[in-house]
Amino acid sequence: MPIQQLPDVLVNQIAAGEVIERPASVVKELVENALDAGATRIDIDIEEGGARLIRIRDDGGGIPPNELPLALSRHATSKIANLDDLEAVATLGFRGEALPSIASVSRFALTSRPSDAEHAVRLEVDGGRIGAPTPAAHPAGTSVEVRDLFFNVPARRRFLRAERTEFGHIDDWLRMLSLARPECQIKLQHNGKQVRLYRPGLDDAGRMRRLLDALGDGFASQCLAIDQEAAGLRLFGWVGLPTASRSQADQQYFFVNGRAVRDRVVSHAVKQAYADVLFHGRHPAFVLFLEIDPRRVDVNVHPAKHEVRFRDQRLVHDFLYRTLHQVLAETRAGAAAAQSLPAEFATQDAHDSGSIVARPNHGYAPHQPAMRLPVAETLAAYRSLYSTPASQAASSAPSGLPTAEAAEDMPPLGFALAQLKGIYVLAENAQGLVLVDMHAAHERISYERLKQAMDSEGIRSTPLLVPISLAVSEREAEFVELNTESLAALGFAMLRSGPQSISLREVPALLEGVDVRQLALDVVADLLEHGSTRRIEEQRNELLATMACHASVRANRKLSLAEMNALLRDMEATERSAQCNHGRPTWTQLSLQELDRLFLRGR
Repeated sequence: MPIQQLPDVLVNQIAAGEVIERPASVVKELVENALDAGATRIDIDIEEGGARLIRIRDDGGGIPPNELPLALSRHATSKIANLDDLEAVATLGFRGEALPSIASVSRFALTSRPSDAEHAVRLEVDGGRIGAPTPAAHPAGTSVEVRDLFFNVPARRRFLRAERTEFGHIDDWLRMLSLARPECQIKLQHNGKQVRLYRPGLDDAGRMRRLLDALGDGFASQCLAIDQEAAGLRLFGWVGLPTASRSQADQQYFFVNGRAVRDRVVSHAVKQAYADVLFHGRHPAFVLFLEIDPRRVDVNVHPAKHEVRFRDQRLVHDFLYRTLHQVLAETRAGAAAAQSLPAEFATQDAHDSGSIVARPNHGYAPHQPAMRLPVAETLAAYRSLYSTPASQAASSAPSGLPTAEAAEDMPPLGFALAQLKGIYVLAENAQGLVLVDMHAAHERISYERLKQAMDSEGIRSTPLLVPISLAVSEREAEFVELNTESLAALGFAMLRSGPQSISLREVPALLEGVDVRQLALDVVADLLEHGSTRRIEEQRNELLATMACHASVRANRKLSLAEMNALLRDMEATERSAQCNHGRPTWTQLSLQELDRLFLRGR
């Protein structure tokens, strides 16, 4: 065929194939336009999962009558005007493709009225054919109707799923949007019935209400608030506790300058931050917002705007990892004072109500400082050092419970009362009853101390009797040649031995016996991709976790009150002690109110 110019209708339908995957895609594009127009209220009506009707009404700025036809032209937008604007995009939309693409595969109507106009103007499009503008009655703002989606593209229409499935995608996307824009009211109706109403929240209480509306009490009661700034970056939001992990990655929301994105740099940083506290196969839950100079992030890399590209990926990766790693490290047992959810946030799932976990509180200083291993201790000595949970620690309290002790002077985990079945430690604190899994708790304490000892000693290398030759890409071989010092700091001695080969001569001493061939390849790949690696640390931690498990106090071992109290004090002073090495909780709290409910007291 000769080269020829494509007709506008076909061009628009090709663009629709890129950005309009299903009804949820239409809702996304239209709602983002409403938000960019300054809307504070958005009403969404859906019929038959969006296949029959999608109607979006907002109270935004509206479109002047003379600009309505231009709004349905490709690459026509009010959001950017030059290259400088494109490199610093602050709006959700900017391509100018959404309206003409949607109009080309549906029966489309656009009605809009600026606040200073006497009346609205309506413009209808049928399969790409634009009609004449007509006056209409409409409040200030814009309404968009999309009927019979893909009616003129039957192959695309056949790919639509069941009505319930398509509406589920719309509902899921609006849930995510409600988290990003708590200041905007969003109402969703399906087949004439109201399904969702996200009320606006402008303060902390309102944002917490929006969090509860979107994700339920299960997340809100088991999360940590986070707000950190560094190097021109700000990360804030909520991260779920390790003990509140999920079987699927279905509660992971990340926003860059208010835009929901999926990014492998972000995913890798979050995965690494949770690596030491999460059970294998489980996924963390989080709602996180990253604020960054728009000029430092490129949003023009995906037609549907799902992905972004950071100018300095390593900086963003390290900032995310270090911030989350630090927050999770502060999940000491008893450190976060639990408080009941405010009454106005009570949900219908009363049986599942929990408590909001605030930022860790370090106001209490343990009676006895935590034990610290001498740096020079050898690995062989660790097992004997931890033969008991309080091998070198004095009791933090008298053998009997201090009944006259003031509540404000009581340690977070209180004082031991007894031992149950040789497995659990029962203690009383200011809130009520504390139950501790003594093996899980001591395992975490032992593990953290082993890591501290190894970190103090640094990474020592041991030479291989026979160097190992590794086949790599030319890019990887060149990287090794230029970064021998960085690799040596990680305990590896590598030399380039050919255009596509390297020679491995030394490995970290602690990891002797593991598959160093694969480990070395993974380390080089990580450094190339992210500029950093935690492979060695992860391998080391896996070995130390095994040692800590074997060295920890076992079930059915009788402990004295002094030993139990020493274990409680160590838990309060140890990072990540709220969960064991496998992500299981080490302790739980039963408040006096919960105990009263169990026995129907006060009813």
